[in-house]
Amino acid sequence: MKSIQPHRNTLFHGIALALLIPQLGLAQETGAAATDPAPEARASTSSTQEPAVGEQAVDLETVVVTGVRGSLARSVELKREAGTVQDSITALELGKFPDDNVADSLSHITGVAISRTAGGEGQKVSVRGLGPEYTLTTFNGRILATDGAGRDFAYDVLPADVISGADVIKGAQASLTEGGVGGLVNLRSASPFDDPGQHAIVRLEGDRNQMSELDGQKFSAAYSNTFADNTFGVLLGVVYGERKDRTDVAGNDGGWTRNPDPNDESWLWGNAWGGNIDLNGNGDLDPEEYGLIAPGQFRVGSILEEKKRKAFSGKIEWRPSDSVRIVVDGLKTRLDSPQVSYQQSYYPLFAPGRWSDIEVQNGIVTGFTMDNADPELRLNPELLNQTEHRVVDTDLYGVNGEWKATDDFTLTADLYRSTSKRYSGGQDTYVVLRMNQPNIARITLGPSAVPNVAVTFDDGRDLITGLANGEFTGSDFNTHYMELRGDNIVDKITGGTVAGKLFVGKWGLDDLHFGVTRTERTKSRDLINNTLNGGADYYSGDNAINVGDLEGSVISSVLNFPHFMDGVGSSFPRSFLGFDVPNYLAMLEAYNGNLRPDGTPYDFSMAAPAWNPLQSYRVSEKTNAFYVQADFSGERWNGDVGVRLVKTSTRAQAWDAEILSITENGAFNYTADYAEPTPILQDADYPFALPSANFPWRFTDELQLRLGAAKTMARPPVDKLAPTNTTESVSWGEFTQVYGGNANLKPYSARQGDVSLEWYFSEQSIINIAAFYKRIENQITTSWEPGQDIGVGPILDTDGNPITSGPTLFNVMRPINGDYAKVHGLEFGLQHFWENGFGVRAQYTRNWSNSWVGDEKRPLEGIAPATYSLGLMYEKGKWSMGANADHTDGFVTAINVLGAGYNEEADDITWLTAHVSYKFNDMFSISLEGQNLLDDEQTYSINGNPLLSQGYYRYGRSVNLGLSFRF
Repeated sequence: MKSIQPHRNTLFHGIALALLIPQLGLAQETGAAATDPAPEARASTSSTQEPAVGEQAVDLETVVVTGVRGSLARSVELKREAGTVQDSITALELGKFPDDNVADSLSHITGVAISRTAGGEGQKVSVRGLGPEYTLTTFNGRILATDGAGRDFAYDVLPADVISGADVIKGAQASLTEGGVGGLVNLRSASPFDDPGQHAIVRLEGDRNQMSELDGQKFSAAYSNTFADNTFGVLLGVVYGERKDRTDVAGNDGGWTRNPDPNDESWLWGNAWGGNIDLNGNGDLDPEEYGLIAPGQFRVGSILEEKKRKAFSGKIEWRPSDSVRIVVDGLKTRLDSPQVSYQQSYYPLFAPGRWSDIEVQNGIVTGFTMDNADPELRLNPELLNQTEHRVVDTDLYGVNGEWKATDDFTLTADLYRSTSKRYSGGQDTYVVLRMNQPNIARITLGPSAVPNVAVTFDDGRDLITGLANGEFTGSDFNTHYMELRGDNIVDKITGGTVAGKLFVGKWGLDDLHFGVTRTERTKSRDLINNTLNGGADYYSGDNAINVGDLEGSVISSVLNFPHFMDGVGSSFPRSFLGFDVPNYLAMLEAYNGNLRPDGTPYDFSMAAPAWNPLQSYRVSEKTNAFYVQADFSGERWNGDVGVRLVKTSTRAQAWDAEILSITENGAFNYTADYAEPTPILQDADYPFALPSANFPWRFTDELQLRLGAAKTMARPPVDKLAPTNTTESVSWGEFTQVYGGNANLKPYSARQGDVSLEWYFSEQSIINIAAFYKRIENQITTSWEPGQDIGVGPILDTDGNPITSGPTLFNVMRPINGDYAKVHGLEFGLQHFWENGFGVRAQYTRNWSNSWVGDEKRPLEGIAPATYSLGLMYEKGKWSMGANADHTDGFVTAINVLGAGYNEEADDITWLTAHVSYKFNDMFSISLEGQNLLDDEQTYSINGNPLLSQGYYRYGRSVNLGLSFRF
């Protein structure tokens, strides 16, 4: 921090001086008060993002429609007058965005898709199929800090009530902030001068999830007023909400097992832990066993979450004259969303003598029986309790000034600080209790997300009915895995811009824009867990304790969730035994002093979490940018050409520690002994020249052609700049070293072109078709390097004697820059309203993409081949109603998960929402909204094969009832 402080002071002083310059001329100004039109009613031109926050140019005072229809009309006009390819959404009224979640509203825009978090809430945004890491999010032109590991913004931390509009900018201009290859999403806040005078609104909302039968509520209010002959304005907003939701989940907890395949160079070593899957038991890998796939682990359960949101926003705007404007604004939010997950885990992975009656279908083991009497070789069903402590504080404060020095020259300046903080270190848990009763189990795969599980215990009890009837107690379980974890993340961004606009008015040149920007970002992550020190396994294996011997009632209840896994047809336990983790940890601590099998006393402090340097990092970035942009126009055309020069310097610090030895404690239970960690420091820098040009041509007043070409760039995710690594999988016998990144990763860059034809065939209506092309250099992908000697010797037994010969070989995963990728696609959009109040909105985006690493052609991760949506609306008189269906095709999320050609894919999902509202009078209205009305679930698989399920998330339908009072 000390090394960048002098630069920060210079930045602050320089911008502050620029903001004060206008005051030198105030004594001579006598003009009438400024009456700038609303941001929603002005076009987002090259000066809207940087540096003149929220400032736009086209007066739309003729637009008088309100509600959904008015919002869409303003969005169409913003698109029409934009300097580059852009789509927008705007608020329905003061403090009311079209959807409760900003990401959900963005999903209706052509070419935009979103990913969802627990409860089905939109969280990450992708533009034109490119994943969130390719998208930059700003708020009033300022980069938003985030609590995630990368740069992609998590929209669930930001209530929609603090937003007045959003622009999804798919093209590029020199004056726009760099950092998005897919697109730039700029969120806009309201101004008290949008509608001068005094206005206030209060909203009360309640929601209910029909699957979980849980309720939530929200209060929001906004106040706006202008004073002193409309020279001074204030806008304040507050939001408080609580929402309870449940998400049913299933998936792999460590992946599938695949035998080595001598015919597949990408999978010569395989990933079997307990030994290669041996169908005939001869101890050899036979041709019919090459590349054989079988279940490793899987789990099923529910995540319960209670989200609490607080948000405070404010803006003070002073317009003492026609030539001066100063804005001070701020945003402060807190998301408190603790999660607790109750799940059942099954670890049936193959080991010699563990399986019988094996069934195989198309190279996949689809059924087997586990009847070995050895406690380590039978199936031992597990209770898994996960908790996540996520409290995120996000702040953004800034000051912005504009001074029209002369009729031809305007100076603007902006200074801001954005921060995001999350302190979860050591507070998250992954705690497992393991059944200890002899049993016979049968596992069979089918088309459902969860395999069929049948377990009969030697005492006659059955797992499914026994759990439902409460027949199992603490004495049926042993302590097992107990990971205490969590990370502390602090992200700070300081940015400033000084820029000018000069009117030329000659040679077809209208305006000349230029400016300089300085951005400084520091991000730190401190992982705190008990895996590096072996604490997660302290109470497992030979040191396991019978849960019945612990004081108190560790297993506290039988859980039967309503509508649990209704859409999954397989047979497995649908009841849970719940246990309270804090009480469980307290009981373990109270067990201190009892003797372990080796005669030493139990000591709870040996399992305590500690700082994990191998996955902690410090990354700082300093970016300087200069741009110049010229705006031209003719009788039926206008355009711009410019260049943005950017230089970024990066410093990344992480730590490394050599593995001194690995000890086998039992089946699938290993401990690694590490040397003292040593710091690693890496520096890197890279310059970019980013030229851009845009050319709209108006055939008629209604028909417009838009051409654009540019070079764009996106920086690597912050965590991939840090040379972190982990070998945590050693704990359960999977010898894989995963590298987090390194500072020498190159940024993504793209050469892109856009062609768009837009027909504004009637008021508030549009048909547009667009084609785009991107050639992306240095896309970041993952390498898989099997059988590597990383300097670890033979595996030892508990007495320190070697039980293997030669070095222990590891699979190594690391992020790398691919050579290049190509993305091209088509977009289609339609919006139209009829005089009778009905309206329609539709969009379709189709992508084709591939990437190349060496001679290998790969799909580009995170790109949906198609997204489309259809919205039907009716708005007339006091009634407003509508429905939107947003569909995302399946797409590759990770490549080569089981060797070349075995890719993880997200399957199709359709999200249906609907709303109806009634306005009683000018002061009072009521609304009813429904989400996920199709009750669709998000599923993942390998290559789309239902037998190779990778994940299942069901959110359920939800309804929201709202009341609004205007004053």
